[in-house]
Amino acid sequence: MGRVVVEVMPKPEILDPQGKAVVGALPRLGFTQFTGARQGKRFELEVEGDVTPEVLAAAREAAETLLSNPIIEDVVRVADISDVTTEVTA
Repeated sequence: MGRVVVEVMPKPEILDPQGKAVVGALPRLGFTQFTGARQGKRFELEVEGDVTPEVLAAAREAAETLLSNPIIEDVVRVADISDVTTEVTA
């Protein structure tokens, strides 16, 4: 079984009230090095078998027609989950 990651972010010119709330809270919690924040969406789509270029193309089409609102959001990534680095080091 394969998985595809789709990430969607608000277009840069669109106000992001959740991002503004996060950037306002960060310094109060001691995280003073961050000067901006934007909040987006992440989807993980499961497929039978391997993630092929055809599967990625279908995922991109689904992202552009269903998973995002193209008026206010951009699809910023469609990738095989095995190609996505999600490691967080402590």
